[in-house]
Amino acid sequence: MVEVTIIIPSMNEENTIGEVIQKAKKMLEKTGLNGEIVVVDNSTDKTPEIATKMGAKVIRGVKGYGKAYLEGFKVAKGKYIVLADADGTYDLSEASKLLKPLIKNEADIVIGSRLKGEIKPGAMPWLHRYIGNPLLTWVMNRLFGTNISDGHSGMRALKRSVIERLNLKCLGMEFASEMLIEAVKRGLRIKEVPITYYPRKGRSKLRSFRDGWRHLRFMLLYSPSVLFFIPGLMGIFTGAVLMGYVLLLDPIRTHTIILGSLLSLIGFQLLSFGISNKVYAAEFGLVEPDRITRLFMRYSVLEEGLMLGSALVLFGLFMGWRIFNIWAQSGYGGLNQVNHAILVLTLIALGLQIIFTSFFISSLLIKSESR
Repeated sequence: MVEVTIIIPSMNEENTIGEVIQKAKKMLEKTGLNGEIVVVDNSTDKTPEIATKMGAKVIRGVKGYGKAYLEGFKVAKGKYIVLADADGTYDLSEASKLLKPLIKNEADIVIGSRLKGEIKPGAMPWLHRYIGNPLLTWVMNRLFGTNISDGHSGMRALKRSVIERLNLKCLGMEFASEMLIEAVKRGLRIKEVPITYYPRKGRSKLRSFRDGWRHLRFMLLYSPSVLFFIPGLMGIFTGAVLMGYVLLLDPIRTHTIILGSLLSLIGFQLLSFGISNKVYAAEFGLVEPDRITRLFMRYSVLEEGLMLGSALVLFGLFMGWRIFNIWAQSGYGGLNQVNHAILVLTLIALGLQIIFTSFFISSLLIKSESR
């Protein structure tokens, strides 16, 4: 019976892959655990040949950090799975420290924390150590309650039994963030242990700003409440208050009502993006639908949206007709109805937004409605 599977993604690491596999073998031998080593490769050098000669199972032609692990999970036989890079920055002889909490059933996922351990001189650039990684980890902790110190460590261990519950989809570097966010959402136990981080041998394939942005973008899109809902609701509320203030109490403040109209329209647009984002994610299996999502995933959402949107448009047109009628009765001369004209524009625009948002959300649900 295979107890441990060690998955190592690689891309042109012929200078280090042998050493990494050797340390993994020694760790298994020292702990007495029966294990296998899976190298998921996308190299043009001799990395896969070296790995094969050293007894590793090699999967070739897999591009992408997340994709490599997803492919590795498919063939993994171990009860526990260890993840680590092939560039020599992580010492797989320390993997036993990550496996211990899993074997004792103290955790479902264990992260090797570089920040709680030792970072060797030259191993991590100043920008990554003091700005990039702490900032991204802080954002993750604030948005999702992960409460960890090193959210982007590449050395991890987890129980194979929890993989299906994680519902992992990301194929790139953001896979690291997705795993932890999904684990928290599923109520899994996460533990950190200190590890040592070494300078890599060879050219780094990490692109600081591009890869950092991919993590941040994923977290923001995964948390539409922060990116869409809260700003959207604040915009709608503030805009409505400003417009109501001008229309009811101070009709000469034209610039104020224009600002109110703008905030209302932008706020609703953000809100509709957020709703569409949640429906899309739920419909295609990225997240579980919550109370808000289920409200907009009902079969009748299109009809209800059409009715509400049409009512706003018709009310706006009615008010517009009244303004035109006042203008006609005055002999088509001067007209002091700017504030009400802005209200007409806002109502019609909001009505059309509701109508087209309803159509868009319904188009996302065609698959489930046809079941």
